Amino acid sequence: MRPDSLFAAFGVAPNFVFGVLSLLYVVVSAYVYISLIHQISARADPKSFGVDTATRTFGLPEAILSGVLIVFLLLNIGASVSHPSIDFSAPTLLGNFLLMVFVVLFIVAFLQLRGFDVGSLAGLLRISFLRALSTGAILLFFAYPLILWADVITQRLFGGGSSRQNVVEFFSGSRTIEQRIMIIVFAIAVAPLIEEFLFRFFLYNVIKRYFGRFLGVTFSALLFAAAHAHFPSFVPLFVLGSCFAIAYEWTGSILVVMTMHSLFNSLTLTALAFPEIFSP
Repeated sequence: MRPDSLFAAFGVAPNFVFGVLSLLYVVVSAYVYISLIHQISARADPKSFGVDTATRTFGLPEAILSGVLIVFLLLNIGASVSHPSIDFSAPTLLGNFLLMVFVVLFIVAFLQLRGFDVGSLAGLLRISFLRALSTGAILLFFAYPLILWADVITQRLFGGGSSRQNVVEFFSGSRTIEQRIMIIVFAIAVAPLIEEFLFRFFLYNVIKRYFGRFLGVTFSALLFAAAHAHFPSFVPLFVLGSCFAIAYEWTGSILVVMTMHSLFNSLTLTALAFPEIFSP
């Protein structure tokens, strides 16, 4: 055997091993989430998501409010799709942040006036922060292959367009440390809290209350993906939103899902900050 043939043979082996391990990672990840779905389905009460069954559930007023919220989201999605060239900048990010904070505070105040204990209903104190962090990290670890494969399939089917959202492009193109700090705080601390409260805690629970878990997971994940107004990322974000909803349903704690979301955004920004390490 010639030396160059020998080196080529040794070069194929690591690629083969990596391919087998990657495939095994995907299979195990799918198995984990299918197992979670089976455990959720096996629960005696189909409307229970880990909280005390004596706890009040959302009713018609919450359904009406969720309908208003969905219309509001759809209008914003439509505006983003019809005007994709809108400049994404620090003032835009800050304006969206203030608007979403107002929406969240309004919903919290509404639920409090209706007599709901939001913290108990969301399972904020159900588990400790360290346990929420570890559980969220494990569930995100097994969600990643599903998200990445969804991204790969999307790129293969619809072309190689950029799958980077506006906020990602803004972070990559930011020239000042102040802009990057603002984006990091927004992505890691603010967005996970706001988005998980709206899409998983409120919308998911209302939809599930009237239409069941399956439609709750599906529709809340569709809204979550569409709200980002970025077509190349739609399918991966739908898979991500579905994993978030399954994790919330399984743990009964929105804190776990907020932790997953924060870790996901942290890894994304880390990959952007060190492209020479993560690009391969």
